[in-house]
Amino acid sequence: MTLTLAGIEHVIAGSGAGEAIEALLPAAARHRQLTAGTLLAGQMLALADGRPAHLTRVLEALTSLPEDDQKRLRVIEDWKTGPHQLTYRQVEHTARLIRQALDKDQPDGAPSAELQQICDQLTEASIPALFKDASTSLAVDWTDVEAWARPVPASAAGTGTDPEARWGHRNVANAVQEGEMFFGYYLSAATMVKDENGPPVPELARRITLCSSAHDPAAALAGVLTAMPADGTALGDIIADSGYSHRLPRTWAVPLRGAGASLVQDLHPSDRGPQGTHNGAVICNGCLYCPATPQALLQLIPLPAGASADEVAAHDQQTAELAHYKLGIHAADDADGHRRHTCPATAGKIRCPLRPASMTLGRDRPEILSPPGHPPACCTQQTITAGPGVAAKTRQKHDYPSTKWRQSYRRRTASERLNASVKNTATGSIDRGWIRLMGLTPLTLFLACMTVARNQRILATWQARQDNDAHRAAATRPP
Repeated sequence: MTLTLAGIEHVIAGSGAGEAIEALLPAAARHRQLTAGTLLAGQMLALADGRPAHLTRVLEALTSLPEDDQKRLRVIEDWKTGPHQLTYRQVEHTARLIRQALDKDQPDGAPSAELQQICDQLTEASIPALFKDASTSLAVDWTDVEAWARPVPASAAGTGTDPEARWGHRNVANAVQEGEMFFGYYLSAATMVKDENGPPVPELARRITLCSSAHDPAAALAGVLTAMPADGTALGDIIADSGYSHRLPRTWAVPLRGAGASLVQDLHPSDRGPQGTHNGAVICNGCLYCPATPQALLQLIPLPAGASADEVAAHDQQTAELAHYKLGIHAADDADGHRRHTCPATAGKIRCPLRPASMTLGRDRPEILSPPGHPPACCTQQTITAGPGVAAKTRQKHDYPSTKWRQSYRRRTASERLNASVKNTATGSIDRGWIRLMGLTPLTLFLACMTVARNQRILATWQARQDNDAHRAAATRPP
């Protein structure tokens, strides 16, 4: 327990969260024995020990520490009448003060700026310096968190003992339309994964946020992620499923691109395939293609789970053929997000009679046998310009659904493992009853503490695995 406490105190001290919360608390005439930092430590100790997020368990965790630690953390303090050990009433009083300080004046189901900053500080402080710059890639996902309060009818939203909680959908067996309703909040998390061609990294949760089911969880997480560069954390690949990519571009894709992120995401079925044209070029899966591209290639979708080796090889061959018809990038995006594209025949990827010079290319390239009778601008001009609004929702780092996209998107499973770990009854599940406090603020703080405890557990497992691999390597045995 002492070692665990030392690690927890290191995270809290490094985050500055305790001091930040104390600065927001009202001054009182009477001395307050329990500090915000000690309360956070108690929450993390309780959660690290697999206990539920109850204030009684926080008190138990603090009062079960060695006496020297209790005195140092002021769990035991000298009063006029002698040594006084912390009571539940004092824990509840400090928790109430913190909630009042971090709540919005008008609670709306989203965290206040101060509350979100505390969460960001705690999660970032739980990332060791060794791994802070080891990767810029994040896998994102959200999951449901049921409120402890008794649900109220949707027509009576904003009432009851937890006015911020709302009815929402939770995914069951990857079929939202066949899912079920729940009353509570959405927990969104961004998990560290290795960069493409980079070294492995521990799957640590780097950011979390919470919002009621009345809010869009994708937009809520986008606001948290776009704030990371200002805090000194660069954004790289953001790997997301179609629940994120299907959002309005202004709430997800556009702000993330503006913050320097590269999107690697699955597309919703309604966003796949041809989606109109731009200067004659076919807009498909976030790219611009020659108007003579075979329709069968434009209708390609990702491979299903469990595809055989032959199916994978055939799919890779088709996506490689589709890449020949993609318009080339003549110049990178300018400051306003405009990009210049050139005809694939001009780029030397296909043979087309409308571009006579391309007909001298080798016959290993596809040939356009029936060019448009009235060639559009993409076939006659040297280049065309696509503004930031062209394929704003679906444009991403790799061609969809190419081999590179599939290999890169595989990293998203890290976010699924995070969701599984926070709902694992063996280590402490966030199922209903895990916390019995009402409102978004106490729930968010406990979830932030849970994230820190989880990160510490992941780091310990990672280090043990690295030590074991080093030991086996020294004995000339495979890892």
